[in-house]
Amino acid sequence: MAAATPSGSGLRADARRNSEQIRAAAIGAFRGQGLTVPMEEVAKAAGVSKATIFNRFGGRIGLIEAVIEEVVARELFTVIDRARTIEDAGERITSYLTALRDLQYRQPAVNDVLLQIYPHAPQLMEICRAGSEANEEFVAAARAAGALRPEFTAGDLQALVVDNALVLKHGERPPRDDYDRRTRYLLDGIRGRSAASGER
Repeated sequence: MAAATPSGSGLRADARRNSEQIRAAAIGAFRGQGLTVPMEEVAKAAGVSKATIFNRFGGRIGLIEAVIEEVVARELFTVIDRARTIEDAGERITSYLTALRDLQYRQPAVNDVLLQIYPHAPQLMEICRAGSEANEEFVAAARAAGALRPEFTAGDLQALVVDNALVLKHGERPPRDDYDRRTRYLLDGIRGRSAASGER
């Protein structure tokens, strides 16, 4: 009589495989459609039931927490870190805001994070906190260097970013050329006197 296959190890392998498939499907779906994509679509892409996602990750928030590093945090923190390598404060905030708006256009999930769609997701809120700190840091340095209008604040920058997120999530998506042109208009509007006089 053949020995029975240990059912526990088989179940663990199946569970690991299901979790990996769900993670991969979630990363693709969140990147393409944002964090609010129906769980049914993630389940279908992963080849599992919706119930399996809840069993493995505890629901949408748990799944977001499991993949938010790959979906949003890595790229957003790269944008912040690259900006910090730029010595000139005016060039730094120009690079930061340009790259951030580019990321908003390309990655719908970034806008969901910035809009704090899921405030009960700790990692999502931590990303927001780090982004707010970067806004304050870059604006303060650029104002001190005269590269921004003196009345322009980190709160203004946050409002511009959130307004852009709302338009991209709920409004009509503009063609890329128009979007980039408006980014240049925005930068021209917030630059300080020294930057506007020819330091660009």
